[in-house]
Amino acid sequence: MLHALLIDDDEDFLSGLAEIAREEGFAVAVATSIQETREHLARESVDVALVDLGLPDGLGTDLLQELKELPGTDVIIVSGRATVDSAIEALRFGALDYLTKPLDTNRLRAVLANAARVRGLREEVGTLRTELRKLGVFGRMVGSSPRMQDVYDLIARVAPTSATVLITGESGTGKELVAQAIVELGPRRHKPFLPLDCGSIPPTLIESELFGHERGSFTGAGQQRRGLFERASGGTLFLDEITEMPIELQVKLLRVLESGMVTRVGGDVPIPVNVRLISASNRQPRDAIRSKQLREDLFYRLNVFPIGLPPLRDREGDAVVLAEVFLKALNESDGTTKRFSSGALERIQTYPWPGNVRELKNEIQRGFIMSDGMIDLDSLKLGPNLSSQPDGGSSSDVGDSLDESERRLILATLEHCGGDKKRAVEMLGISLKTLYNRLNQYAAS
Repeated sequence: MLHALLIDDDEDFLSGLAEIAREEGFAVAVATSIQETREHLARESVDVALVDLGLPDGLGTDLLQELKELPGTDVIIVSGRATVDSAIEALRFGALDYLTKPLDTNRLRAVLANAARVRGLREEVGTLRTELRKLGVFGRMVGSSPRMQDVYDLIARVAPTSATVLITGESGTGKELVAQAIVELGPRRHKPFLPLDCGSIPPTLIESELFGHERGSFTGAGQQRRGLFERASGGTLFLDEITEMPIELQVKLLRVLESGMVTRVGGDVPIPVNVRLISASNRQPRDAIRSKQLREDLFYRLNVFPIGLPPLRDREGDAVVLAEVFLKALNESDGTTKRFSSGALERIQTYPWPGNVRELKNEIQRGFIMSDGMIDLDSLKLGPNLSSQPDGGSSSDVGDSLDESERRLILATLEHCGGDKKRAVEMLGISLKTLYNRLNQYAAS
């Protein structure tokens, strides 16, 4: 049970405050002065402290610095003489919230519930951090390389907030897994999580998919349909390949993000929605802005908190760790005890993996099927080490734009797959439409 310390010199007010806090599941203690507060803090720890600004032996703000130094203690300021300056000072010192007297009971309950939720999220994140330091596991993601540790820290920082997140990284690096981790560590984890690949839906249908439509609004619209924004209200919408969204539709998306209102196709009634948006791109967004495929104003609205995912070739040691995890899952599923040869493990580690984690997972599954007991080099058939080829292969030079790196990656993957476009898009994690668009761009340049 969480422990709340209520600090106020009005005993009648304290009594009512204590009753509400107990109803919200807190164990409650009270103090009527700064001195009593310090004596209580010397005896036991506190999860949440509600502090009145006006106390007999000083100001409540005098306690903020002391409370801030206590690990895991959240502070909520309560005042009957609230001013803008005092509110700013309280928040600057790290107060979780600021309430004014007379208290709005519903508001107080919501603040206490939020304090408990933030505490729970902090503990969950702390547990996951400890786990990942030992095992290289963070939610559904696997990897203990320094580059991934940095990613985990960013996820842990942004998850408890409602900030809009833009995830960038090559195809197959696990951008949707990052989005899922943000949701699972955040306050919307029990609400809908709806993904949409903007590159896999025809431009004529994506507007209806996002915003919904009214009956008869276009040919084939036989009934009213709620779009993803409405269905995800209260939860999270994940827009993958955001740079593939038609430029004219980006204006409407920006309007929804700024107003919190959505209008269905063929409708004229704005509908309020409460959605956290996480988007992703396997292209460098600024390159997409320069090529007029992404609006700059939308980019700034999406890029509140950016997270860049490293390619697998830059994650030292993670390829082998991931391969072992994938093989363990296959063994458990099929009741087998297959294992890698030392040569296979060495090849897994040195291969550049142009399709990143998705390609690795597919190749391990293929090797599992092709082997009897030992997964060796013949089972994997990874081909030449593209990073060592004199013509550059899939590797990129310092100073290359991400568009150029993407071009090399796509062409190298196609070569690796013997021109098989279906297999290539599976490895790259993109749609056939996106692949053909890219190839047409390369042919025209």
